[in-house]
Amino acid sequence: MSQPRQRYNQKFKEETVKYIQQHSKSITEIADELNISAKTLSNWMSKYRQFPDEPFVGSGNLRNHDQIVKDLEQRNKDLEEELAILKKALHIFSKDPK
Repeated sequence: MSQPRQRYNQKFKEETVKYIQQHSKSITEIADELNISAKTLSNWMSKYRQFPDEPFVGSGNLRNHDQIVKDLEQRNKDLEEELAILKKALHIFSKDPK
């Protein structure tokens, strides 16, 4: 038989994430120390990590860092496509009519 699934309250998760952020140990080391899976700790880090200097702090919800990166990558792709179109147009219109 397997052990019953352990449940942790939000306060414990938040305190654990603070502990992870304050120590220079790896998540794997802390997972072994607390007897919690590294995957679980990684999930908690994604959800409860606090960035005191982050400009996106609102009502306790932080904008997901991965989403910000994804948005910026998409914007960069759009701008690169625009630049390619402008270069083609410049090439076409700069030809000397004969």
